[in-house]
Amino acid sequence: MSKTPAAAGRKDAVSELRESVGRCRKAFWYVALFSFFINMLMLVPPIFMLQMFDRVLSSGSIPTLVMLLVVAIGLLIVLGLLEWSRNRVLVRAGASIDKNLGERLFDATFFRALRAPDSGSTQPLKDLTTLRQFMTGQGVFAFFDAPWTPLFLLILFLFHPLLGFISLFGAIVLFALAYTNEVITRGPLGEANRAYIKESDYASSNLRNAEVLEAMGMTDRLRRRWMDMHREVLGLQGVASDRSANLTAISKSLRLILQVSILATGAWLAVEQVITPGVMIAASIIMARALAPIDQSMHAWRGFIGARGAWERLDDVLRSTPKREEHMDLPPPTGQLDAENIVVVPPGSRTPAIRGVSLSLRPGTALGVIGPSAAGKSTLARALVGVWPTYAGTVRVDGAELANWNREQIGPVFGYLPQDIELFEGTIAENIARFGEVDPQLVVEAARKAGLHEMILRLPEGYDTRIGISSGALSAGQRQRVALARAIYGDPKIIVLDEPNSNLDDAGEVALTDTIKKLREEGRTVIIIAHRPAVLNAVDQILVLKDGQAAALGDRQQVMNRFTRAKGLER
Repeated sequence: MSKTPAAAGRKDAVSELRESVGRCRKAFWYVALFSFFINMLMLVPPIFMLQMFDRVLSSGSIPTLVMLLVVAIGLLIVLGLLEWSRNRVLVRAGASIDKNLGERLFDATFFRALRAPDSGSTQPLKDLTTLRQFMTGQGVFAFFDAPWTPLFLLILFLFHPLLGFISLFGAIVLFALAYTNEVITRGPLGEANRAYIKESDYASSNLRNAEVLEAMGMTDRLRRRWMDMHREVLGLQGVASDRSANLTAISKSLRLILQVSILATGAWLAVEQVITPGVMIAASIIMARALAPIDQSMHAWRGFIGARGAWERLDDVLRSTPKREEHMDLPPPTGQLDAENIVVVPPGSRTPAIRGVSLSLRPGTALGVIGPSAAGKSTLARALVGVWPTYAGTVRVDGAELANWNREQIGPVFGYLPQDIELFEGTIAENIARFGEVDPQLVVEAARKAGLHEMILRLPEGYDTRIGISSGALSAGQRQRVALARAIYGDPKIIVLDEPNSNLDDAGEVALTDTIKKLREEGRTVIIIAHRPAVLNAVDQILVLKDGQAAALGDRQQVMNRFTRAKGLER
């Protein structure tokens, strides 16, 4: 039994994150190799101290001292260079992982926001940063240095079994504390991270609607809600921090006790002339190095838990959002648009908003879509441009299913003006040009068609005027005209306008009507969703929607004569 493409894509996506990290396997092997030599060179200070006490001080030989000093300094310089190299390799590995996953993750985040508006969060992009920062930070070195702890313990056993057992006992207890720290903080930190994501998304949503909150005095109430979420995050983080702090304090005290104990034991063995004073000092330094990775891991554990949570969330995003399939490029479309008995279920809903709607529009046709509120007009617009998938039925452009077109090829074919106008950070010219290469002639042509050119020229910086997401420099009507110019920029064959006259004055409506007539004359396929009937004078067909179904579809005048006075139509 063959697998469906979706199932195959989902299976491949399971290991996508691991595969991306695996591409840096060579870099991690280099880091491991550097870690080996770094840990070997960590023996330079204790060996130097051993020779100082047992050879230089006993013989009083200055040349020996100078030779040992020169050799030690040279080796420690090599140690520094290896540390520097190890850091650089990890930084570049992190950048490589970011490069491998950045575009893919942006597309997955965007797709999730498109198909499930409630999932419209930038958290996956933040998670990638969290993962990269942990992989390039100091905490990760504990995992590369820990395998060499047994070697240091072996050296201590060679010095004297008693010194080895003290160090081994300390290592076991510290490891147990580190593991306990992970167990008792895993739950609170995981919950705190989830609560923080929810709190952050809530705050971002409120900021996008700051104007409404201020105007209607809602700020205090929503701030109280945010504070409740924030206190929950602080509480969970506080629980984890308290638990971790207790174990960290115990760990710190234990390390000092071990340091004192091994010095005392070494001194006793030296007095008994079992070992030399140099061995005593060297054992103290080596034990500190042996226990360092375990101690370092406790301090880095919060970062590790954060990185692990980020990994799990990233893996889930990539698994649940397979890559878009690539298709062979088709001949440039002429603008023929067909919907065949389509059923559309909005994301997050189980009830179809469009049920069994069919239409066929030739190039040069203008269709007006009318109907009462919640009739499914905007849902139909989103389905026709491919923003929302059809649950059943198909949308075809020049006979090919919309899903079988590469989005990069079909995107410029569409001009789309959504009901909720969104402009982006940049200049007016960049917004009109869809943030591609700005062709001044095409930008001005689109602005003229939208009745916008003269208004733009009156702005201090003209087409170079910078606007933000909220477009505070522009009125609602001006924003709508800029979005209209963006929709008709270039050579779109199919233009879908959702309530394009909702913010326009009478002069704007006249200009819009003229624009639609020009688009028809140019052979464009135009679909207009409207509540206000003035703009419908420019269309030649009308579709009436009611409860997601086609109540009427036909010649404009015939349909208008039949439904103009019907109950439920809004002016």
